[in-house]
Amino acid sequence: MKRFRSFAQIQKSLNEKNASCLDVVNYYLAQINQRKHLNAFLEVFDQEAKDRAVQIDQKIQAGKAGRLAGMVVGLKDVFCYQGHKLQAASKILEDFESQFTATCVQRLLDEDAIIIGRLNCDEFAMGSSNENSAFGPVLNAENENRVPGGSSGGSAVAVQANLCTVALGSDTGGSIRQPAAFCGVIGIKPTYSRVSRYGLLAYASSFDTIGVFSNTIEDNALALEIMAGKDDFDSTVSSRPVPEYHKKLGFEGKAKIAYLKETLESEGLNDEVRQNFIDTIDRLKEEGHEVEAVDFPLLKYALPTYYILITAESSSNLSRYDGVRYGYRSPNTLNMESMYKKSRSEGFGEEVQRRIMLGTFVLSASYYDAFYTKAQKVRRLIKNKVQDLLETHGFLVMPTTPTTAFELGSHTQNPLEMYLADLFTVQASVAGVPSISIPNGKDSDGMPFGLQIMANFFEEEKLYAFSNTMLK
Repeated sequence: MKRFRSFAQIQKSLNEKNASCLDVVNYYLAQINQRKHLNAFLEVFDQEAKDRAVQIDQKIQAGKAGRLAGMVVGLKDVFCYQGHKLQAASKILEDFESQFTATCVQRLLDEDAIIIGRLNCDEFAMGSSNENSAFGPVLNAENENRVPGGSSGGSAVAVQANLCTVALGSDTGGSIRQPAAFCGVIGIKPTYSRVSRYGLLAYASSFDTIGVFSNTIEDNALALEIMAGKDDFDSTVSSRPVPEYHKKLGFEGKAKIAYLKETLESEGLNDEVRQNFIDTIDRLKEEGHEVEAVDFPLLKYALPTYYILITAESSSNLSRYDGVRYGYRSPNTLNMESMYKKSRSEGFGEEVQRRIMLGTFVLSASYYDAFYTKAQKVRRLIKNKVQDLLETHGFLVMPTTPTTAFELGSHTQNPLEMYLADLFTVQASVAGVPSISIPNGKDSDGMPFGLQIMANFFEEEKLYAFSNTMLK
Protein backbone atom coordinates (compact mmCIF):
# COMPACT_ATOMS: atom_id res chain seq x y z
CA MET A 1 0.00 0.00 0.00
CA LYS A 2 1.23 3.47 -0.89
CA ARG A 3 2.48 5.63 2.01
CA PHE A 4 0.22 8.62 2.71
CA ARG A 5 1.72 11.68 4.40
CA SER A 6 -0.81 14.32 3.40
CA PHE A 7 -4.40 14.77 2.39
CA ALA A 8 -3.23 15.99 -1.03
CA GLN A 9 -1.62 12.59 -1.64
CA ILE A 10 -4.82 10.84 -0.57
CA GLN A 11 -6.97 13.01 -2.84
CA LYS A 12 -4.62 12.39 -5.78
CA SER A 13 -4.86 8.61 -5.28
CA LEU A 14 -8.65 8.77 -4.97
CA ASN A 15 -9.03 10.96 -8.06
CA GLU A 16 -6.77 8.72 -10.12
CA LYS A 17 -8.58 5.64 -8.76
CA ASN A 18 -5.31 4.19 -7.47
CA ALA A 19 -6.88 3.79 -4.03
CA SER A 20 -10.24 3.91 -2.30
CA CYS A 21 -11.17 5.39 1.08
CA LEU A 22 -11.25 1.83 2.39
CA ASP A 23 -7.66 1.36 1.18
CA VAL A 24 -6.65 4.53 3.01
CA VAL A 25 -8.31 3.40 6.25
CA ASN A 26 -6.72 -0.04 5.98
CA TYR A 27 -3.33 1.61 5.47
CA TYR A 28 -3.67 3.65 8.66
CA LEU A 29 -5.04 0.67 10.63
CA ALA A 30 -1.99 -1.35 9.60
CA GLN A 31 0.27 1.51 10.73
CA ILE A 32 -1.54 1.72 14.07
CA ASN A 33 -1.19 -2.02 14.60
CA GLN A 34 2.53 -1.95 13.80
CA ARG A 35 3.20 0.89 16.22
CA LYS A 36 0.71 0.20 19.00
CA HIS A 37 3.62 0.13 21.50
CA LEU A 38 3.80 3.93 21.16
CA ASN A 39 0.53 3.98 23.15
CA ALA A 40 -0.86 6.86 21.08
CA PHE A 41 -4.36 5.39 20.77
CA LEU A 42 -6.64 4.53 23.69
CA GLU A 43 -9.25 3.06 21.36
CA VAL A 44 -9.31 2.38 17.62
CA PHE A 45 -12.64 2.47 15.80
CA ASP A 46 -11.47 -0.07 13.24
CA GLN A 47 -14.69 -1.62 11.96
CA GLU A 48 -16.61 1.64 12.21
CA ALA A 49 -13.90 3.44 10.20
CA LYS A 50 -13.99 0.73 7.53
CA ASP A 51 -17.78 0.89 7.27
CA ARG A 52 -17.71 4.67 6.96
CA ALA A 53 -14.99 4.45 4.30
CA VAL A 54 -17.19 2.16 2.21
CA GLN A 55 -20.07 4.66 2.50
CA ILE A 56 -17.83 7.54 1.47
CA ASP A 57 -16.49 5.56 -1.49
CA GLN A 58 -20.08 5.24 -2.65
CA LYS A 59 -20.59 9.00 -2.26
CA ILE A 60 -17.43 9.64 -4.31
CA GLN A 61 -18.76 7.43 -7.10
CA ALA A 62 -22.04 9.32 -7.00
CA GLY A 63 -20.25 12.69 -7.07
CA LYS A 64 -21.69 13.68 -3.68
CA ALA A 65 -18.64 13.43 -1.39
CA GLY A 66 -17.65 16.21 0.99
CA ARG A 67 -14.41 18.21 0.94
CA LEU A 68 -12.70 15.89 3.43
CA ALA A 69 -13.51 12.56 1.79
CA GLY A 70 -10.51 10.35 2.53
CA MET A 71 -9.12 12.41 5.43
CA VAL A 72 -8.55 10.17 8.47
CA VAL A 73 -8.72 11.97 11.81
CA GLY A 74 -7.67 11.05 15.35
CA LEU A 75 -9.39 12.66 18.34
CA LYS A 76 -7.66 13.61 21.56
CA ASP A 77 -9.59 11.96 24.37
CA VAL A 78 -11.27 15.21 25.43
CA PHE A 79 -13.76 15.53 22.55
CA CYS A 80 -17.33 14.29 22.69
CA TYR A 81 -18.26 11.84 19.94
CA GLN A 82 -21.78 10.49 20.36
CA GLY A 83 -21.97 6.81 21.23
CA HIS A 84 -18.23 6.58 21.95
CA LYS A 85 -16.25 6.49 25.17
CA LEU A 86 -14.78 9.70 26.57
CA GLN A 87 -12.38 9.58 29.52
CA ALA A 88 -9.88 12.44 29.30
CA ALA A 89 -7.31 9.67 29.99
CA SER A 90 -8.67 9.50 33.54
CA LYS A 91 -10.05 6.83 35.81
CA ILE A 92 -12.71 9.26 37.08
CA LEU A 93 -14.63 8.95 33.77
CA GLU A 94 -14.50 5.17 33.69
CA ASP A 95 -17.01 3.74 31.16
CA PHE A 96 -18.48 7.17 30.37
CA GLU A 97 -20.03 7.44 26.90
CA SER A 98 -20.67 10.72 25.05
CA GLN A 99 -24.31 11.66 24.57
CA PHE A 100 -23.60 14.13 21.75
CA THR A 101 -20.86 15.12 19.31
CA ALA A 102 -18.60 18.17 19.64
CA THR A 103 -19.26 20.88 17.05
CA CYS A 104 -15.72 20.71 15.66
CA VAL A 105 -15.97 16.94 15.24
CA GLN A 106 -19.41 17.12 13.65
CA ARG A 107 -18.23 19.68 11.10
CA LEU A 108 -15.43 17.35 10.03
CA LEU A 109 -17.87 14.45 9.78
CA ASP A 110 -20.26 16.55 7.72
CA GLU A 111 -17.50 16.95 5.13
CA ASP A 112 -16.90 13.15 5.12
CA ALA A 113 -13.82 12.91 7.32
CA ILE A 114 -13.30 9.50 8.93
CA ILE A 115 -12.70 9.32 12.70
CA ILE A 116 -10.30 6.46 13.42
CA GLY A 117 -10.01 6.53 17.20
CA ARG A 118 -9.39 8.17 20.58
CA LEU A 119 -5.89 9.44 21.35
CA ASN A 120 -3.99 9.31 24.62
CA CYS A 121 -3.23 12.53 26.50
CA ASP A 122 -2.29 13.86 29.91
CA GLU A 123 -5.21 13.39 32.28
CA PHE A 124 -7.75 16.17 31.72
CA ALA A 125 -5.14 17.83 29.49
CA MET A 126 -2.98 18.63 32.52
CA GLY A 127 0.66 18.03 31.72
CA SER A 128 3.63 18.73 29.49
CA SER A 129 4.91 15.23 28.78
CA ASN A 130 1.93 12.86 28.39
CA GLU A 131 3.15 10.93 31.44
CA ASN A 132 0.07 11.82 33.52
CA SER A 133 -2.34 9.57 31.62
CA ALA A 134 -4.14 6.85 33.59
CA PHE A 135 -3.29 4.59 30.62
CA GLY A 136 0.46 5.07 30.65
CA PRO A 137 2.80 7.43 28.78
CA VAL A 138 2.94 7.96 25.04
CA LEU A 139 6.36 7.37 23.45
CA ASN A 140 8.00 9.78 21.02
CA ALA A 141 8.32 7.98 17.67
CA GLU A 142 11.63 9.76 16.96
CA ASN A 143 13.21 8.33 20.12
CA GLU A 144 11.11 6.05 22.29
CA ASN A 145 13.06 7.00 25.42
CA ARG A 146 11.85 10.60 25.06
CA VAL A 147 8.49 12.17 25.88
CA PRO A 148 6.23 13.38 23.06
CA GLY A 149 5.20 16.49 25.00
CA GLY A 150 1.79 17.21 26.40
CA SER A 151 -0.93 17.33 26.99
CA SER A 152 -1.82 16.33 23.40
CA GLY A 153 1.05 13.83 23.12
CA GLY A 154 -1.03 11.08 21.55
CA SER A 155 -2.28 13.46 18.85
CA ALA A 156 1.25 14.64 18.03
CA VAL A 157 2.64 11.10 17.83
CA ALA A 158 -0.31 9.89 15.73
CA VAL A 159 0.62 12.44 13.06
CA GLN A 160 4.39 12.00 13.57
CA ALA A 161 4.18 8.20 13.18
CA ASN A 162 1.72 8.46 10.27
CA LEU A 163 -1.20 6.82 12.11
CA CYS A 164 -3.74 9.32 10.74
CA THR A 165 -3.84 12.28 8.35
CA VAL A 166 -4.55 14.95 10.97
CA ALA A 167 -5.33 14.88 14.68
CA LEU A 168 -7.32 17.21 16.88
CA GLY A 169 -5.90 18.55 20.11
CA SER A 170 -6.73 21.12 22.74
CA ASP A 171 -4.33 23.88 23.78
CA THR A 172 -4.72 25.60 27.15
CA GLY A 173 -1.14 26.79 27.66
CA GLY A 174 0.84 25.02 24.95
CA SER A 175 -0.72 21.56 24.76
CA ILE A 176 -0.69 21.55 20.96
CA ARG A 177 2.40 23.63 20.19
CA GLN A 178 4.77 21.99 22.70
CA PRO A 179 4.15 18.37 21.57
CA ALA A 180 4.18 19.54 17.94
CA ALA A 181 7.69 20.89 18.55
CA PHE A 182 8.85 17.75 20.40
CA CYS A 183 7.55 15.50 17.60
CA GLY A 184 8.55 17.59 14.58
CA VAL A 185 5.04 18.22 13.24
CA ILE A 186 2.83 21.28 12.69
CA GLY A 187 0.45 22.34 15.46
CA ILE A 188 -1.74 25.43 15.71
CA LYS A 189 -3.52 27.15 18.56
CA PRO A 190 -5.94 29.50 16.82
CA THR A 191 -7.32 32.70 18.30
CA TYR A 192 -9.36 32.04 21.44
CA SER A 193 -13.03 31.83 20.30
CA ARG A 194 -12.15 30.99 16.67
CA VAL A 195 -13.42 27.40 17.13
CA SER A 196 -16.46 26.41 19.16
CA ARG A 197 -15.66 24.67 22.45
CA TYR A 198 -19.03 22.88 22.51
CA GLY A 199 -18.26 19.23 23.21
CA LEU A 200 -14.74 19.85 24.53
CA LEU A 201 -14.23 18.75 28.14
CA ALA A 202 -13.56 21.93 30.10
CA TYR A 203 -10.21 22.39 31.80
CA ALA A 204 -9.71 26.18 32.01
CA SER A 205 -12.58 27.69 30.08
CA SER A 206 -11.07 31.13 29.38
CA PHE A 207 -7.93 29.50 27.92
CA ASP A 208 -9.09 26.25 26.26
CA THR A 209 -8.63 26.34 22.48
CA ILE A 210 -9.15 23.63 19.84
CA GLY A 211 -6.49 23.16 17.18
CA VAL A 212 -4.95 20.78 14.65
CA PHE A 213 -1.83 18.63 14.18
CA SER A 214 -0.66 17.83 10.66
CA ASN A 215 2.35 17.16 8.45
CA THR A 216 1.52 19.98 6.04
CA ILE A 217 0.28 23.55 6.39
CA GLU A 218 -2.41 22.94 3.76
CA ASP A 219 -3.97 20.05 5.72
CA ASN A 220 -3.88 22.07 8.92
CA ALA A 221 -5.46 25.11 7.29
CA LEU A 222 -8.23 23.10 5.62
CA ALA A 223 -9.23 21.31 8.84
CA LEU A 224 -9.28 24.55 10.86
CA GLU A 225 -11.23 26.34 8.14
CA ILE A 226 -13.97 23.71 8.30
CA MET A 227 -14.14 23.59 12.12
CA ALA A 228 -14.07 27.34 12.77
CA GLY A 229 -16.94 29.79 12.86
CA LYS A 230 -20.15 30.70 14.61
CA ASP A 231 -21.97 28.06 16.63
CA ASP A 232 -25.33 28.43 18.35
CA PHE A 233 -24.21 25.97 21.04
CA ASP A 234 -21.30 28.17 22.21
CA SER A 235 -22.01 31.78 23.17
CA THR A 236 -18.29 32.54 23.45
CA VAL A 237 -17.36 31.63 19.87
CA SER A 238 -16.64 34.41 17.39
CA SER A 239 -19.12 35.12 14.61
CA ARG A 240 -16.43 36.56 12.32
CA PRO A 241 -16.40 35.05 8.82
CA VAL A 242 -13.86 32.26 8.29
CA PRO A 243 -11.47 32.80 5.35
CA GLU A 244 -10.50 29.96 3.01
CA TYR A 245 -7.19 29.47 4.74
CA HIS A 246 -5.99 26.58 2.60
CA LYS A 247 -6.35 28.59 -0.63
CA LYS A 248 -4.30 31.54 0.62
CA LEU A 249 -0.95 30.03 1.51
CA GLY A 250 1.27 32.29 -0.57
CA PHE A 251 2.98 35.02 1.47
CA GLU A 252 3.97 38.07 -0.55
CA GLY A 253 6.39 40.82 0.37
CA LYS A 254 8.62 41.07 3.41
CA ALA A 255 7.45 40.82 7.00
CA LYS A 256 8.24 42.96 10.01
CA ILE A 257 9.10 40.47 12.72
CA ALA A 258 9.80 40.86 16.44
CA TYR A 259 11.52 38.56 18.87
CA LEU A 260 11.85 39.04 22.62
CA LYS A 261 15.25 39.85 24.09
CA GLU A 262 14.15 38.07 27.26
CA THR A 263 13.72 34.82 25.30
CA LEU A 264 17.40 34.54 24.39
CA GLU A 265 18.44 35.66 27.88
CA SER A 266 16.33 33.02 29.64
CA GLU A 267 18.31 30.74 31.96
CA GLY A 268 16.09 27.82 31.07
CA LEU A 269 16.91 28.00 27.36
CA ASN A 270 18.99 25.07 26.09
CA ASP A 271 22.19 26.11 24.25
CA GLU A 272 21.30 24.20 21.09
CA VAL A 273 17.79 25.66 21.04
CA ARG A 274 19.27 29.13 21.50
CA GLN A 275 21.70 28.67 18.60
CA ASN A 276 18.98 27.23 16.37
CA PHE A 277 16.83 30.30 17.06
CA ILE A 278 19.72 32.69 16.39
CA ASP A 279 20.33 30.90 13.08
CA THR A 280 16.63 31.32 12.24
CA ILE A 281 16.78 35.06 12.95
CA ASP A 282 19.82 35.34 10.68
CA ARG A 283 18.02 33.41 7.95
CA LEU A 284 14.99 35.72 8.15
CA LYS A 285 17.22 38.76 7.83
CA GLU A 286 19.03 37.26 4.85
CA GLU A 287 15.68 36.70 3.15
CA GLY A 288 14.96 40.42 3.45
CA HIS A 289 12.55 40.44 6.38
CA GLU A 290 12.86 43.19 8.97
CA VAL A 291 13.68 41.50 12.27
CA GLU A 292 13.82 43.46 15.51
CA ALA A 293 14.61 42.55 19.11
CA VAL A 294 12.07 44.04 21.53
CA ASP A 295 11.77 44.26 25.30
CA PHE A 296 8.96 42.39 27.00
CA PRO A 297 9.58 42.68 30.75
CA LEU A 298 6.20 41.08 31.50
CA LEU A 299 7.38 37.74 30.08
CA LYS A 300 8.59 36.55 33.49
CA TYR A 301 5.06 36.98 34.85
CA ALA A 302 3.32 34.98 32.11
CA LEU A 303 3.98 31.52 33.57
CA PRO A 304 2.91 32.26 37.19
CA THR A 305 -0.11 34.22 35.93
CA TYR A 306 -1.10 31.29 33.74
CA TYR A 307 -0.79 28.68 36.49
CA ILE A 308 -2.75 30.73 39.03
CA LEU A 309 -5.63 31.24 36.62
CA ILE A 310 -5.81 27.78 35.06
CA THR A 311 -5.68 26.00 38.43
CA ALA A 312 -8.50 28.24 39.68
CA GLU A 313 -10.63 27.45 36.64
CA SER A 314 -9.83 23.73 36.78
CA SER A 315 -10.83 23.61 40.44
CA SER A 316 -14.24 24.95 39.45
CA ASN A 317 -14.68 22.93 36.25
CA LEU A 318 -13.64 19.59 37.72
CA SER A 319 -15.95 19.85 40.72
CA ARG A 320 -18.62 18.12 38.57
CA TYR A 321 -16.71 14.81 38.75
CA ASP A 322 -17.91 13.62 42.13
CA GLY A 323 -18.81 9.94 41.77
CA VAL A 324 -22.53 10.66 42.04
CA ARG A 325 -23.92 11.05 38.53
CA TYR A 326 -21.48 9.28 36.21
CA GLY A 327 -17.98 7.86 36.01
CA TYR A 328 -15.96 6.23 38.75
CA ARG A 329 -17.45 5.73 42.24
CA SER A 330 -15.27 4.33 44.99
CA PRO A 331 -16.49 0.99 46.40
CA ASN A 332 -14.78 1.79 49.73
CA THR A 333 -17.28 4.28 51.12
CA LEU A 334 -19.23 4.50 54.35
CA ASN A 335 -21.36 7.60 53.82
CA MET A 336 -21.95 10.50 51.42
CA GLU A 337 -18.90 12.47 52.53
CA SER A 338 -16.52 9.52 52.19
CA MET A 339 -18.00 8.72 48.77
CA TYR A 340 -17.08 12.21 47.51
CA LYS A 341 -13.61 12.14 49.04
CA LYS A 342 -12.64 8.61 48.04
CA SER A 343 -14.13 8.77 44.55
CA ARG A 344 -12.17 11.92 43.74
CA SER A 345 -8.93 10.90 45.46
CA GLU A 346 -8.97 7.46 43.82
CA GLY A 347 -10.32 8.62 40.45
CA PHE A 348 -8.05 11.62 39.85
CA GLY A 349 -4.32 11.28 39.28
CA GLU A 350 -1.67 13.11 41.29
CA GLU A 351 -1.19 16.05 38.93
CA VAL A 352 -4.92 16.70 38.57
CA GLN A 353 -5.31 16.62 42.35
CA ARG A 354 -2.39 19.03 42.70
CA ARG A 355 -3.96 21.55 40.33
CA ILE A 356 -7.41 21.27 41.89
CA MET A 357 -5.92 21.93 45.33
CA LEU A 358 -3.84 24.87 44.08
CA GLY A 359 -6.90 26.32 42.38
CA THR A 360 -9.05 25.90 45.47
CA PHE A 361 -6.34 27.68 47.48
CA VAL A 362 -6.06 30.72 45.18
CA LEU A 363 -9.87 31.03 45.11
CA SER A 364 -10.22 30.86 48.89
CA ALA A 365 -11.53 33.94 50.67
CA SER A 366 -8.19 34.76 52.31
CA TYR A 367 -6.14 34.63 49.10
CA TYR A 368 -8.58 35.51 46.30
CA ASP A 369 -7.44 39.13 45.94
CA ALA A 370 -3.78 38.37 46.56
CA PHE A 371 -3.58 35.75 43.83
CA TYR A 372 -6.59 35.36 41.53
CA THR A 373 -7.58 39.04 41.20
CA LYS A 374 -3.98 40.15 40.78
CA ALA A 375 -3.34 37.47 38.16
CA GLN A 376 -6.34 38.66 36.14
CA LYS A 377 -4.93 42.20 36.16
CA VAL A 378 -1.52 40.96 35.00
CA ARG A 379 -3.22 38.91 32.30
CA ARG A 380 -4.80 42.07 30.94
CA LEU A 381 -1.43 43.86 30.93
CA ILE A 382 0.19 40.98 29.03
CA LYS A 383 -2.67 40.85 26.53
CA ASN A 384 -2.46 44.59 25.88
CA LYS A 385 1.32 44.49 25.49
CA VAL A 386 1.18 41.55 23.06
CA GLN A 387 -1.55 43.25 21.04
CA ASP A 388 0.44 46.51 20.86
CA LEU A 389 3.50 44.59 19.74
CA LEU A 390 1.59 42.75 17.02
CA GLU A 391 0.03 45.93 15.72
CA THR A 392 3.49 47.33 14.93
CA HIS A 393 5.00 43.99 13.85
CA GLY A 394 3.41 41.39 11.63
CA PHE A 395 4.72 38.43 13.64
CA LEU A 396 6.36 37.53 16.92
CA VAL A 397 8.76 34.59 16.79
CA MET A 398 10.45 32.53 19.51
CA PRO A 399 11.48 28.94 20.17
CA THR A 400 8.39 26.84 20.91
CA THR A 401 10.09 25.16 23.86
CA PRO A 402 13.21 25.89 25.95
CA THR A 403 14.54 22.36 25.28
CA THR A 404 13.96 19.55 22.85
CA ALA A 405 12.06 16.44 24.03
CA PHE A 406 13.42 15.29 27.38
CA GLU A 407 13.75 11.73 28.65
CA LEU A 408 10.80 9.83 30.09
CA GLY A 409 10.68 10.19 33.87
CA SER A 410 13.27 12.97 34.03
CA HIS A 411 10.86 15.68 35.29
CA THR A 412 8.12 13.68 36.98
CA GLN A 413 9.52 14.15 40.49
CA ASN A 414 9.72 17.94 40.19
CA PRO A 415 6.50 19.65 39.03
CA LEU A 416 8.29 23.01 38.66
CA GLU A 417 10.70 21.52 36.10
CA MET A 418 7.72 20.17 34.20
CA TYR A 419 5.89 23.51 34.29
CA LEU A 420 8.94 25.26 32.79
CA ALA A 421 8.36 23.28 29.58
CA ASP A 422 5.48 25.75 29.00
CA LEU A 423 7.75 28.79 29.41
CA PHE A 424 7.39 30.10 25.85
CA THR A 425 3.92 28.85 24.95
CA VAL A 426 1.85 30.39 27.76
CA GLN A 427 2.28 33.95 26.49
CA ALA A 428 0.02 33.39 23.46
CA SER A 429 -2.49 31.56 25.67
CA VAL A 430 -2.64 34.32 28.27
CA ALA A 431 -3.11 36.89 25.48
CA GLY A 432 -5.50 34.74 23.41
CA VAL A 433 -3.68 35.33 20.10
CA PRO A 434 -3.12 32.65 17.44
CA SER A 435 0.19 30.79 17.51
CA ILE A 436 1.68 27.97 15.47
CA SER A 437 4.65 25.66 15.96
CA ILE A 438 6.47 24.44 12.87
CA PRO A 439 9.45 22.05 12.56
CA ASN A 440 12.77 23.90 12.53
CA GLY A 441 15.59 21.36 12.26
CA LYS A 442 17.02 18.86 14.76
CA ASP A 443 19.52 18.88 17.62
CA SER A 444 22.69 16.79 17.97
CA ASP A 445 20.61 13.86 19.27
CA GLY A 446 18.29 13.99 16.27
CA MET A 447 15.36 15.48 18.22
CA PRO A 448 13.23 18.16 16.52
CA PHE A 449 13.33 21.89 17.24
CA GLY A 450 10.11 23.87 17.00
CA LEU A 451 9.73 27.49 15.88
CA GLN A 452 6.74 29.32 17.32
CA ILE A 453 5.15 32.13 15.32
CA MET A 454 2.42 34.40 16.70
CA ALA A 455 0.13 36.82 14.87
CA ASN A 456 -2.55 39.24 16.00
CA PHE A 457 -6.12 38.23 16.78
CA PHE A 458 -7.90 36.36 13.94
CA GLU A 459 -4.88 36.56 11.62
CA GLU A 460 -4.63 32.79 11.07
CA GLU A 461 -4.69 33.35 7.32
CA LYS A 462 -1.50 35.42 7.50
CA LEU A 463 0.02 33.04 10.04
CA TYR A 464 -0.49 30.02 7.78
CA ALA A 465 0.87 31.81 4.70
CA PHE A 466 4.05 32.97 6.45
CA SER A 467 4.58 29.57 8.08
CA ASN A 468 4.22 27.92 4.70
CA THR A 469 7.06 30.03 3.28
CA MET A 470 9.23 29.17 6.31
CA LEU A 471 8.85 25.45 5.58
CA LYS A 472 9.81 25.71 1.91
